[in-house]
Amino acid sequence: MPLAKAVNAGLRAAMHRDPKVLLMGEDIGALGGVFRVTDGLQSEFGRDRVVDTPLAESGIIGTAIGLAMAGYRPVCEIQFDGFVFPGFDQITTQLAKLAYRSQGRVRVPVVVRIPYGGGIGAIEHHSESPESLFAHTPGLRVVSPATSADAFTMIQQAIASPDPVLFLEPKARYWDRSEVDLEAPVDLGESGVTTGLHSARVVRPGRDATLVGYGPTVKTLHAAADAAAQEGHELEVIDLRSVSPLDVPTVVESVRRTGRLVVAHEAPTFLGPAAEVAARVTEECFYHLQAPVLRVGGFHTPYPASAHEEEYLPGLDRVLDAVDRALAY
Repeated sequence: MPLAKAVNAGLRAAMHRDPKVLLMGEDIGALGGVFRVTDGLQSEFGRDRVVDTPLAESGIIGTAIGLAMAGYRPVCEIQFDGFVFPGFDQITTQLAKLAYRSQGRVRVPVVVRIPYGGGIGAIEHHSESPESLFAHTPGLRVVSPATSADAFTMIQQAIASPDPVLFLEPKARYWDRSEVDLEAPVDLGESGVTTGLHSARVVRPGRDATLVGYGPTVKTLHAAADAAAQEGHELEVIDLRSVSPLDVPTVVESVRRTGRLVVAHEAPTFLGPAAEVAARVTEECFYHLQAPVLRVGGFHTPYPASAHEEEYLPGLDRVLDAVDRALAY
């Protein structure tokens, strides 16, 4: 199943499970969204639960906050990553802080779905990776699936969470296919709190170096491990799945065995999630490291025109260059 269809299936399952779950966004109803992720849901659940909104991201998020305070579980779609910024104030100053301000008496279980990342040849404002901005904001959970199976499971766990969740969907992977068990039970925890939503996963075991990424970069890391295997190197690949909170213990356990770490993401490397991973691993694995922790990511520039995005994105060659440098120590 393609990742986009897996998100659709997860939304459908959550809406069947809980009548308080509703979807909001621009063109998500009859059109099914720009990427057709919500295709068919309005005809199945009606216009009261799959709501076509005006083109006003701040209004979408603000309305969702009010609905959440009234007992609903809104799922907002931001049409493209670069369009989230008109709603940034609502997300970071209201959505993220209401539970803390009220000492937990007011919960705002809002999910904000954001197709993000590059690789589709889009125009300006359509290929951003804003995860660092939201991960730096206390009170928000930030997750990103890399596979269809995770997309199906994680969107349901995000909706069940009592806290606001930024659900980042790698748009370049929307039509990548992998197996999904639609009948498998989904761990929603007690009152929606589940560690599964924020647990990293070792998706490929290895011994010579650890590669860490999330969302769109996981596929690239698999390709790097395949290429390295042809030269006799066994690379361990970890899918973080969650940017905030971070599952540091899983990464630390791996690096203590391999002695080397390369972290990759499409967001700019400067002050990106890889910097936090590198700092935490250096603190906890200092005497196990055989090489410096290396980061591979976007450059500290605005996202370029589509003709130049291959040079900007952390592709296979740049990841393998970092691996070679780490193995050289």
